[in-house]
Amino acid sequence: MNIYVQPIAASRESKLRPYLALGVGVVSLGFSAIFVRWAHAPGAVTSFYRVAIAAALLAWPFFRRVRARGGLARRGVQFAVLGGLFFAGDLTLWTTGVVLSGATNPTLLANTAPLWVGLGALVLFHERLNATFWVGLLLAMIGALVVLGLDALRATSLGLGTFLGLLAGVFYGGYFLITQRGRETLDSLTYFWPAAASSTAALLVLSLALRQPLTGYPAFTYLNFIALGLVTQVFGYLAINYALGHLPASLVSPTLLGQPVVTAVLAGPLLGESLQLWQVLGGLGVLAGIYIVHRSRS
Repeated sequence: MNIYVQPIAASRESKLRPYLALGVGVVSLGFSAIFVRWAHAPGAVTSFYRVAIAAALLAWPFFRRVRARGGLARRGVQFAVLGGLFFAGDLTLWTTGVVLSGATNPTLLANTAPLWVGLGALVLFHERLNATFWVGLLLAMIGALVVLGLDALRATSLGLGTFLGLLAGVFYGGYFLITQRGRETLDSLTYFWPAAASSTAALLVLSLALRQPLTGYPAFTYLNFIALGLVTQVFGYLAINYALGHLPASLVSPTLLGQPVVTAVLAGPLLGESLQLWQVLGGLGVLAGIYIVHRSRS
């Protein structure tokens, strides 16, 4: 009997790790809007420092891993570079929206990404997503849209930031679908670094093209750049990339709808944005939808 105890325990542990990684990713990404607001810098510049700091910190571990393995799969690297470009587009649109409209609205609309991921998984990957999955996803989306819709009625002048958040969601969804494919041949670190490098290059070009200064900011701004690179990018997206190597994007992406819930909770004490009853109800809807989505794929 004891012969089978260790394999079963190992199997349960291996199944638990991706979900733990998702939890780390959700909490880490929930801080991102807070750091963006505190930075008070242009969206492209904030995004550039975010990915550049992460790429610099992980450069040496990445090259050690590549040397130990004797190279990387070319197809995986191509997906990583493409995913990095999509991520750069998402970051630029989202951070600009946060600066224009506050933390909550653009973050919520950027997280319409699960809808685009679900459709992409259905059309491109031919995944069989049952009715329960779509019910859970719909409930989570309604929960998010309740918060967004009521807030938008109170502040209709924030329309541009809201629209940029929605467009960021499309790019974010593309990033998840591409990463799912890239992680088939690369591990979380060897996928993360080429993606971060391509994002850094794209955001540097964009910042220069928009004539947004890369220097001359106060020390507090640079501290928030470092926090974005460490907390959100290194911890958050390494954890998400790990999860995407074990779970489909159609499951990971809806789970990250918990990010705006974390942001809304943090925005109260940290940004002075009061949490209303309808935001609480919307957040509960998001969490219930995430639970149903996971049950549908279990």
